[in-house]
Amino acid sequence: MIRSTDRILVTHVGSLPRSDELIEVMISEDQGNSVPKAEYDQKLTDAVNGIVAKQAELGIDCVDDGEFSKRGFAVYAHERLGGLTPTGRKRPSPWADSRESREFPEFYSPITKDATGAPNPSNAQMACTEKLTYRGNALLERDLDNLTKAVKANNVSEAFVPAISPCDIAGNVLNDHYEDDEAFLFAIAEAMNVEYKAITDAGFLLQIDDPRLINYYVKNPDKSVDECRAWAEKQVEGINHALKGIPSDRVRYHTCYGINMGPRVHDMEMKDFIDIILKINADAVSFEAANPRHEHEWKLWEDIDLAEGKTIIPGVITHSSVLVEHPELVAERLLRFASVVGKENVMAGGDCGFGTQAMAEPEVHPTIVWAKFAAMVEGAKIASKELWG
Repeated sequence: MIRSTDRILVTHVGSLPRSDELIEVMISEDQGNSVPKAEYDQKLTDAVNGIVAKQAELGIDCVDDGEFSKRGFAVYAHERLGGLTPTGRKRPSPWADSRESREFPEFYSPITKDATGAPNPSNAQMACTEKLTYRGNALLERDLDNLTKAVKANNVSEAFVPAISPCDIAGNVLNDHYEDDEAFLFAIAEAMNVEYKAITDAGFLLQIDDPRLINYYVKNPDKSVDECRAWAEKQVEGINHALKGIPSDRVRYHTCYGINMGPRVHDMEMKDFIDIILKINADAVSFEAANPRHEHEWKLWEDIDLAEGKTIIPGVITHSSVLVEHPELVAERLLRFASVVGKENVMAGGDCGFGTQAMAEPEVHPTIVWAKFAAMVEGAKIASKELWG
C-alpha cells in the first residue's frame, strides 16, 4: 500500500458515475432483455478503461473500476454466492422504521412508502437455503482482467477493488439454513474469502465496504449503543475471518452511513465505534468526515493511538451535498488530520461513493462529482505544500 511519504495522496471510496452506454445495457438486462455477452463485455471493458483514464486525468493516485460491473453495491454478491434462493418478495426500504424515519416521518415517507401508504419495497429478497459457496469466479476474473488492462493502459501505479463485507451480505439475506446468525456470518466470510484473496493475488488492494456496521444503530431503534457495539464486535470477528491469508497492508476498510441526503441526527458517533473498527486486519481505514454531522470528529484522533504503518482516509468531500467543496477547505481538513496522526498517515478520500446503484438516479450529478474530485486533488496539493514545502 503506497503511503503519503512526500505529499498527501488522493483516492476515493469506490462507486463512480457510470456511462450512459453501460447503464443502457444494464437496464436492458434488468428488464429481461438479454444483451449479447460479447456486446455487454466490450461495453464494460470500454467503460472501465474510460473511468480509470478519467481518474488518472483528475489526479487520483489510487484508482478503481468505479464498481462498474456491480448493478448495486448491496446486491452484487447475490450473483456470486451459491446457496441463495429468491423469495419472490422485495425487501422493505432500508430506512423504514429507522430512528431517522421515526423522527422525520414527513421527510422519509416518500422514500419508505408508496402512493397508497404501503411500505415501499427495495431490492429483491434473497434467502440462504443451503450451504454457501462462492461461484462468482468468472465474473470476478472478468472484473480483475478489465481493471488490470485499464491500469496498464493508463499508467496508474496503484488500484483497489471494493468488495462487500460479510456483515452487509448477512443484512441483505434471510438465513433459512444455518443454525444461528453467527454461523451464517462465518459461512459468508468463508465464501467471500475466495473473492477477497483473488483481488489481492491479482496485485490490487482490497477494500472491504461495510456501511451496515455503523448503520445498524440507526436502523435498529430499539437497541442501545452498548448492544450495537457488542453486535459490531462479532461482525469484526467475521470480517477478520474473511481476511485470513491476506496481509493487512493489502487491505483498506471503509464504513459510512450510506447514501442518505437526510437529517441524519441519529448517525452513530465515531466515539462509539472507532475502537472496534481499528481491530480489523486492515492497514487503512476510510470514513465520513466531510459532512456537517461528522466533521468535528477529527478531534477524536488526538486521543487515538494509531498503530505504526496504519493510514486513515478521511472523507474530505461528501456525497451528502451537491455543494462543491472549496480546495482551501479540503486542505484545512487534511491539515487537521495530519496534525493529529502525522502527515505520512493520511490520504484524501470521500465520505461515500457516487454511483452505488446503477438502476437509480444518482443524488449527485456526474458533472458535480468530477468538480468535487478536482477540488479534492487541488486541496491535497495545497495541504502538501504546507506540510512538505
